[in-house]
Amino acid sequence: MGVFEMEKFQNGTKSVALAVADATAAGAFSLVGGGDSVAAVNQFNLADKVSYVSTGGGAMLEYFEGKELPGIAAIKA
Repeated sequence: MGVFEMEKFQNGTKSVALAVADATAAGAFSLVGGGDSVAAVNQFNLADKVSYVSTGGGAMLEYFEGKELPGIAAIKA
């Protein structure tokens, strides 16, 4: 969404992260993955407000392709 590391440019990223956290609190399953996305939710202290945080960007792409990932399947069970 932007250069979230710099306060002047972090509003977009922070807004999306807060929306994901709010959706999770309302019962949605949320998954944040990839280095920069993980860094953003950590910076905004929201990592514990989402369902799952993955540092594996490649695994996230496989998840979006529709492949079942064992770790996510275990959490959803």
